[in-house]
Amino acid sequence: MRESQLGALTVSSLGLGCMGMSQAYGVRDDDAESIATVHAAIDAGCTFLDTADVYGDGANEELVGRALAGRRDQVVLATKFGFRRDQAGDTMPTIVDGSPEYARKALDASLRRLGVEHIDLWYLHRRDPQVPIEESVGAMAEAVQAGKVRHLGLSEVSGETVRAAHAVHPIAAVQSEWSLWTRDPETGVLPTLRELGIGFVPFSPLGRGFLTGQITSPADFGPDDMRASMPRFTGDNFQKNLDLVAKVKELAAARGVTPGQLALAWLLAQGNDVAPIPGTKRRSYLAENLGAADITLTPEELTALDEAFPPDAVAGDRYNEGGMKMVGR
Repeated sequence: MRESQLGALTVSSLGLGCMGMSQAYGVRDDDAESIATVHAAIDAGCTFLDTADVYGDGANEELVGRALAGRRDQVVLATKFGFRRDQAGDTMPTIVDGSPEYARKALDASLRRLGVEHIDLWYLHRRDPQVPIEESVGAMAEAVQAGKVRHLGLSEVSGETVRAAHAVHPIAAVQSEWSLWTRDPETGVLPTLRELGIGFVPFSPLGRGFLTGQITSPADFGPDDMRASMPRFTGDNFQKNLDLVAKVKELAAARGVTPGQLALAWLLAQGNDVAPIPGTKRRSYLAENLGAADITLTPEELTALDEAFPPDAVAGDRYNEGGMKMVGR
């Protein structure tokens, strides 16, 4: 596995997003397979693991903690804080809390659930508009000084927020959605990150599974799948976006790879300061994703993908109105 550089932190260029093991994309039905997937990732050199305290109301951190028993020193472990649910069982978190008091409480709870003494990369999940970013990052910096955290990150923030945060304590990485069908970071936060030497961690690099070509109908989503209510997967937007994926499938077939591998290879080609974290809870999909690390796209192939999926081609917002208000702050 090749490596990427996130500020002063070195990680495997492909990571493993663990959220779907506990929420969002269907029923949590097989923790044993999820743990086996984590172990298979580590064995393959995919050692950058991503979770968050809100995933499954803490269940995902507990699951990752069990998977890392006896293997903690083999991984770079990332988690996040800053989201709270209005009530248990909510599909999406509704409260953002970046207060120093909550940061300290959340960190200790994450360490306990994960069963570790420190976190390698600790993100603020969303910026709290009621709390100056300097105060949130100041509390996070205290955790670094206490030895509970090694590096700091932010998620779904603007370039201006990154600058203000980085002035308080070095920021290693910013995590936001980036893929062929979410191109916003390229003209948004990414130029600021590269100016400051901060890495980028794309989540949902497969377009929440859409870029794999395996989703062909809204009926593919079960009742517990958050995508069933997301704008890009509903109404006329679904078919418009499906037509875009068809182009990716054609290019992938010409190369002899899967559409998902082609989409990941496109992101990996964007620079060694980029470390995508495709999520899966199945070893079979993990193996497919990791195959992207062996694909080097030609300039002609990169141009063809850019032309097939221009930045403004996708129909629909990433989230509903409330969710969109939480990004780019």
